[in-house]
Amino acid sequence: MNIQVDINHIISEGTSTEQALAYFDELAPVTVDEMLGRWRGSGFPTDHPMDGLLENFNWWGKEFVSSEHVHPLVFSQGEDKQVTLDPLWMPLKYARNSRFARAAATRKAFALLAPLMKTQQSRARLRMLEYRGKVSATMVYDHKPINDVFRKLDEDTVIGVMDLKSMRRPFFFVLQRHS
Repeated sequence: MNIQVDINHIISEGTSTEQALAYFDELAPVTVDEMLGRWRGSGFPTDHPMDGLLENFNWWGKEFVSSEHVHPLVFSQGEDKQVTLDPLWMPLKYARNSRFARAAATRKAFALLAPLMKTQQSRARLRMLEYRGKVSATMVYDHKPINDVFRKLDEDTVIGVMDLKSMRRPFFFVLQRHS
């Protein structure tokens, strides 16, 4: 696969998991220091059951304060306000039930419950781990069997792969550095 392929086209059109993995495998690793800061998230559709799910709940992105202090779930609350939520309260087993997870009632319930899920405490950390033959910065969740592995598209854009122990295939997303 050609690394120079227009990522915006791939993201807007979607691709298969196999093609996304082939593309991901060609990308350069990223270091922990390169991941520090705030990153705006968006989807990378691969016909995964979680495609569009985070955006459905106003997912904003991630914040990497240090290697030991990471906010894995930052959501928008209003135009210029973000809130960090504790992933411990996210029912991942329902994420695969797209009809339930995408229902308007579920979105309303999430909006009502979000204040109860807020946290200022770190809920993940960054480590250099090997995934698919390359060592790269990886976000390790504190209380979930999830690793988010990152590879560099350019200095301000990374592709992430959510590797969840019980999930058959990985979930892809994009992070862009937020100034």
